Amino acid sequence: MSVLLAVTLGPSPQLPVHLLAVVPGLLLALIDLRCLRLPDPLVAGLGVTALPLALLRPDRLVPALLAGLVVFAAYLMIALLPGGGLGLGDVKLAAVLATILGFAGWPAVVTGLVVPHLINGPIALALLLRGRGRPLPFGPALLAGALIAVTTA
Repeated sequence: MSVLLAVTLGPSPQLPVHLLAVVPGLLLALIDLRCLRLPDPLVAGLGVTALPLALLRPDRLVPALLAGLVVFAAYLMIALLPGGGLGLGDVKLAAVLATILGFAGWPAVVTGLVVPHLINGPIALALLLRGRGRPLPFGPALLAGALIAVTTA
């Protein structure tokens, strides 16, 4: 992941910030795959990377915060639906990632929202067709979507 970020972002001032996000991102993905949990301290640690981005791009602070708020509200409504399938950890992680992606612009936010569903959708369908209705972690797909959004923005 670090190499992918370095190659696609090049010598950008944002590269060190995104590299800092790799460690909590990887830990979150592994924990969610294993335990179906996204620990708040790690999500908050990932969210801290928004602070240097705000210093690097103060002109993007309001859109970034708006992106995080909109995504938080939308995912929270889905999580509160009966059988919604999203946990509150997914809601918080999606909001943090949307805030971080908001510094890259709205196309990155949209990419970061669409790609996770394109990743998990076929997996969920395959599990349903095979009769295995087990819970599917959404955190790794959210993180992969954010990585794709950052590297293609």
